Amino acid sequence: MIPILAFDIETVPDVAGIRVLNHLPDKLSDREVVEFAQQQRRAQTGGNDFMQLHLQQVVAISCCMRWGADKIHVASIGDPNDTEETLIAKFFELVETHTPQLVSWNGGGFDLPVLHYRGLIHGISAARYWDMGEGDFSDSRDFKWNNYISRYHSRHCDLMDLLALYQPRANVPLDDMAKLCGFPGKLGMDGSKVWAAYHDGAVEEIRHYCETDATNTFLMYLRFNLMRGFLDADEYEQEIRRLKNYLQSQNAAHWQVFLSSWGR
Repeated sequence: MIPILAFDIETVPDVAGIRVLNHLPDKLSDREVVEFAQQQRRAQTGGNDFMQLHLQQVVAISCCMRWGADKIHVASIGDPNDTEETLIAKFFELVETHTPQLVSWNGGGFDLPVLHYRGLIHGISAARYWDMGEGDFSDSRDFKWNNYISRYHSRHCDLMDLLALYQPRANVPLDDMAKLCGFPGKLGMDGSKVWAAYHDGAVEEIRHYCETDATNTFLMYLRFNLMRGFLDADEYEQEIRRLKNYLQSQNAAHWQVFLSSWGR
């Protein structure tokens, strides 16, 4: 089977970038820099202090990968102390190595554009990912008709965008849809709390939260494949059991909470 890679990223405001673009003095703390940038954004947008995509520093990339006859693995890329450059480079190395089916929830609107901008800043190579039919790979010609970049191609499936028929007003949150489908949804954290957790040094907790989001995304993809006939009912249940069995074999506390919530 083609490997399936459901992924999610977590970000914080890029303090160093904000300092550079605004010529801020070194005496300002990181927290003060972020507060300044958020005030600036609220003034620009009329209330929304969410940073522009190029000023989103990636602090976690988590993946739920399904490949082979029965293999599945959920983890965050790299180590908690890895640099942003290392995390992004390793993500694109996964694409280079496996050419997977990428799956996201709003990945076309947030995750991938952030990885594009931040990868460009760090000078990261991602030839396989950017192949649109003119690459040096043996199957590059196929990528002219189906690649990771073009919105209506399927090597990257942004479930939120697809289910909304590419109409932004029809977008819905992953948390809502996961819970309505009987899956756990978000647990213990959401995106608005990531900066505070990062500032407090809780990178491992951020990675755990990101892993549960990637897993919810994979579960939604399984449900979508049932709906569109790529899986029959028995195959769908087998995939669900495979994932549950894998998570039950993990000792980390966040998976025990995830499974307990799933059971309810």
